[in-house]
Amino acid sequence: MITNELVKINKRFSSGNVINKSSLEFAESALTRTKNWQEQAAYIVRAIVTDHPFEDGNKRTAAAYLAGLLETYKIPYDPFKIDKLVLMLAKETKSIDKTRRMIKNAIR
Repeated sequence: MITNELVKINKRFSSGNVINKSSLEFAESALTRTKNWQEQAAYIVRAIVTDHPFEDGNKRTAAAYLAGLLETYKIPYDPFKIDKLVLMLAKETKSIDKTRRMIKNAIR
């Protein structure tokens, strides 16, 4: 499941300790509601950045998850826009649709 992958990513930056599992479970359940990969990514990224499911390294985990997703599907992206997206979400929670548009904007 996606939660296990996110823990692996978080361990690159921190301990991988999940302190808010329900947030990740909700985001994972939302993946079945849409087939749009950008919207699916928006649920995951938003949950990591705004709900802080990990003890530490949430923003770095979200950025690494999104960059890894784009690299897996060989979608060119601007890493600076991913950083900006994560920082904007941390500053102010955005809707899923707004987050999806931000992800789309990070794609070259």
